[in-house]
Amino acid sequence: MQRRLKSLVTAREGRRGTRPRGRALVMAVAAVLSWSTISVAGAGADSPHSNSPNLGANVIIFTPTESQATIQATVDAISAQQVSNQFGTQRYALLFEPGVYGSVSDPLNFQVGYYTEVAGLGAQPGDTVINGSVNVYNQCTNGSCVALNNFWRSLSNLTINVANSSLGCHTGEFWAVSQAAPMRRVVVNGLTSLMDYCSGPSFASGGYIADSSFTGSTIVNGSQQQFFVRNSNLDGWSNGVWNQVFTGDVGAPAQCFPAQTSCGPYTTVATSPVTEEAPFLYTDSSGNLRVFVPSVQYNSSGPAWTGGTESGSSLSMEDFFIASPTTPERAINQALDEGQNLLLTPGVYDLNHPIVVNHSGTVVLGMGFATLVPQQGTAALIVRPNEGVKVSGLIVDAGPVNSPVLVQVGTQHRHGDSVGNPNLIQDLFFRIGGATPGSATVSLVDNSNNSILDDVWAWRADHGAGVGWTSNVADTGLVVNANNVTAYGLFVEHYQKNEVQWNGQGGSVFFFQNEMPYDPPSQAAWMSAPGVDGYPALSVAPNVTSFQGYGMGSYSFFNQGVNIYSANAFQVPTSLPVSSLHNLLTVALNSTANGGILNVVDNVGGPATVANADTPVTVTSFP
Repeated sequence: MQRRLKSLVTAREGRRGTRPRGRALVMAVAAVLSWSTISVAGAGADSPHSNSPNLGANVIIFTPTESQATIQATVDAISAQQVSNQFGTQRYALLFEPGVYGSVSDPLNFQVGYYTEVAGLGAQPGDTVINGSVNVYNQCTNGSCVALNNFWRSLSNLTINVANSSLGCHTGEFWAVSQAAPMRRVVVNGLTSLMDYCSGPSFASGGYIADSSFTGSTIVNGSQQQFFVRNSNLDGWSNGVWNQVFTGDVGAPAQCFPAQTSCGPYTTVATSPVTEEAPFLYTDSSGNLRVFVPSVQYNSSGPAWTGGTESGSSLSMEDFFIASPTTPERAINQALDEGQNLLLTPGVYDLNHPIVVNHSGTVVLGMGFATLVPQQGTAALIVRPNEGVKVSGLIVDAGPVNSPVLVQVGTQHRHGDSVGNPNLIQDLFFRIGGATPGSATVSLVDNSNNSILDDVWAWRADHGAGVGWTSNVADTGLVVNANNVTAYGLFVEHYQKNEVQWNGQGGSVFFFQNEMPYDPPSQAAWMSAPGVDGYPALSVAPNVTSFQGYGMGSYSFFNQGVNIYSANAFQVPTSLPVSSLHNLLTVALNSTANGGILNVVDNVGGPATVANADTPVTVTSFP
């Protein structure tokens, strides 16, 4: 991702399964050797410390009784492999059983690289405590150190007491990430920085936090161009750049958009209208591994777990079919047909047939960024019920044969659509090219009324393998045909036609981040209609009479050496009530690019072009 800023704030204050494919690491306390599996105390199913099923060699379970030297050596070895491994096939889940790890005098500090999930296994975030830090830093290339490509990693369900004074400038919890790097259900006591100000130019762009709590210091937003925070407790927020959105956050900064000298650019909504937190693994009092599925909440603020016993259901691992990348699709689908839930262990799953969910209430949970890749032009995942299905923690890559749709959720005109038990799509990330050449017409189709989309990044790759206007072909990232769909943290980038097409009534989007495609070869190759330049980032269908949008931004960076324009970033019908859209913006990135966006929404707002590069053009209310 190529982005530039003219100026930025760098404030410091203020029962199944075989072992997955792929090269991994074998750890010893004093040596690191490259083998085909990981073998450490506490790893996987055979750990004497946990009554766990076989989750494969790339799920590593730590216990507080293990030597900290062993734990440190293990996490450091994985980090060394994964920090620069942007398009590799290795995947890891690092799970910490309840207890305390590290101390003030001997803290546990480590970095989180690509395709690495770090999570506690307690019923509450306070059950697993790390004295130290779990960090994401800039990546440096040719002297330029940025966080713009820090994707596909996660941190959840634990408490961090920041203790890393020996790390020099990196004293604090550093989470310098961009898209597809969620932080959920985390408590941080001490300084938290969302940028790595210890090396320059330190650019960062887009992130997601939910169901978390921060005490002891103002969160440093710094260079984060846009960021989304939901249902969390905040102890201050340092600044904004272009688009910071808060929903249901205690201690969020006051509404201030567009940015003023002393505040902003903040879009602040007091409560989140309907939410459901992500399912998570935990160990019960007998040491058995289980999955907790939180209940739906309405008009909520703050984390779901702070009021005591959290509402939801606890599922035994006996209710799950545990798959690895070598498990045949027919075995997975048979288990789903028999009413089991699905746990996908870390790895890359090459699919000749789609995974199909036929039963309401099914949980599909990915570990360590399990990645689905259809090989025959099919969908990767089809969810047929319209209620109660929970899908969380997956990457879906387009395959070598074009897929009309990669993931379909719900069935149009089918009974269901439970308001009290909606379909839930969380931490679902799409890639068209990048890791592997591929194409897909539409990444995600949502046909399920009342469903919740929570942290979705659909990305037509702008770098990596198979990238080019006629190579990684993809029309649209998201099509919503259902009514009353709520989306939080929606990131859709670089698709070649309408990037989001919203056809359902009563929809809501809280935070939208978009970059238009970089690579249209000519204006003639990118026209939505005769005489209409380009395509909108988000288009609401003409028959829709109810839609709400909060904090929605679209950026352009046309880099083919010719002027390319989009007539509008947003396109909505005149039938929408007054002030349906709140706080929209466009930005032309980098004065060395060409063309830009001519209007924010429906010929209103004016141009964002190279003439005013890196400067937001805003519309605070529309129509």
